[in-house]
Amino acid sequence: MSSAGPGRRQATATLLVVGLTILGAALRFWHLGTWNFQATEIFTLRDSGGPQFGNPRPLGYLLNYFLVRPFLPLDEFGLRLLPAVFGVLAIPVFYIVCRRLLGTRAALFGTLLLTLSPLHVSYSQLARYWSLVFLLSVVYPFALYWGIRERNRGALVLGLITGVLAVLAHPVSVLLVGGLGVWFLVMYLRPGYVSDLWSQRGVKLTAFVLVIILGAIAVRFVPMLQGWISEHDRHPGSGQFLLGPRMALGLKQLVYLVAFVESLTLVLVLSAAAGIYPLLKQKSDRSLGVLLASVALFPIAFITLLSVRTPVSTYYLLPAVPVFFMGAGAFLDRLFDVDGKLRPRWLLPAIVVAGILASGGPTLISEHLNGRRYDFRGVAQWMDGQLAAGDVVFSDQPMVLAHYLPGTKVQPLRHNTRPITQSLGALRQSGTGEGVWIVAPAPAHAFRTNLKQGGLATWIYQNCQLQNTVGVGRLDFREQYLQVYHCPAAGLTDRAHHDSSQLTGN
Repeated sequence: MSSAGPGRRQATATLLVVGLTILGAALRFWHLGTWNFQATEIFTLRDSGGPQFGNPRPLGYLLNYFLVRPFLPLDEFGLRLLPAVFGVLAIPVFYIVCRRLLGTRAALFGTLLLTLSPLHVSYSQLARYWSLVFLLSVVYPFALYWGIRERNRGALVLGLITGVLAVLAHPVSVLLVGGLGVWFLVMYLRPGYVSDLWSQRGVKLTAFVLVIILGAIAVRFVPMLQGWISEHDRHPGSGQFLLGPRMALGLKQLVYLVAFVESLTLVLVLSAAAGIYPLLKQKSDRSLGVLLASVALFPIAFITLLSVRTPVSTYYLLPAVPVFFMGAGAFLDRLFDVDGKLRPRWLLPAIVVAGILASGGPTLISEHLNGRRYDFRGVAQWMDGQLAAGDVVFSDQPMVLAHYLPGTKVQPLRHNTRPITQSLGALRQSGTGEGVWIVAPAPAHAFRTNLKQGGLATWIYQNCQLQNTVGVGRLDFREQYLQVYHCPAAGLTDRAHHDSSQLTGN
């Protein structure tokens, strides 16, 4: 009877994980090829057409080239196929890793939250490498942890292999090594302990391997980081997006961290903190608590500090994300042991789970309304019948619109109105086109893109007419409508024409 009980519970847990994996697959494959490309996906389309061994993040492109390209066209569905597969695989892999770290019940809770996470669904439907980064980040730091702590060579080899693959998927994955380093220093750098540890042959061999790894990291990634910073210094604001307002130092980092917390939801982040903190306080669990805290906080601190020097994205914090689902699972598991008045015991954890899921529910539903993408394909289809020969187009995410408007030169939209004024003045003088078209995101809230910087909004209102608004409403605060303006050359205001004449030297 005693042996049947654990076996039955394990079978039930396995069935639950299978069910969650099927649900996760449905959420990640539903509408997978429906949405048009967005800015960064165009780079995947470009780089997956041929081997990219010299690329700093080649793994995803090589997988597309060798595994997808021979069988499927590299279109919206083909390029998102592997990210969706990696997103589905992350669900059972997360459960296996989390169960060994925190136990079955905590692992089930964390897996449930991961399955229904709008952030993870979004990553899994994005034709980039991020769902692969997440999958490998679930495995490699914890395999290295087991390999070092338990002197398990198999786990160490697994950690090294998945770690190399992770950094080949994206270099930011290497920051988890820093978290492991913090854990090692906190747990083992104590007087007398180091000398005892160093007397063991296996420890010396492990240290030698780690020194080689750290040297390889320094040789590969320090120049890469320097090149990244230099590129942004040489071409500030040269990306695909019309950027939002500049923020003061400090406020920028605060907004960055708030955006990361919002992407996970505040309730999940607080639950994760509440799950990890008790592990730090209990002597028996302190090593695990230090590991989870270090693996989460080191990448966040590093990237946030880096944002002082150069632009960064919240995508770069993805390797730290698995820890938050683990911590939340640990918190929900502990709620079963709370001695309160609520009965049955599962009621309190169920309420908290419902709160976490409800906080992300509107975004999860909205992901299948517009895919968290501006509808540049819809804009292109409408504009295709409106453009006259010689018309000039300025657009946010210009590479995306150009992809859906083949044969049309699409220039990047910036807050500086000079290029638009020059183009409009040239059209008026040459008579080769009817005017300029501007495709811009509609303002949504204070921290999103707006047209006021540099007088762009004023210029548009004086010289252009709104022709169309394209987009689908969402249930969350992310409104992603595109506005299409036509600025006729014949209607160029005298002031704008005077400015254009001065700029062109006429």
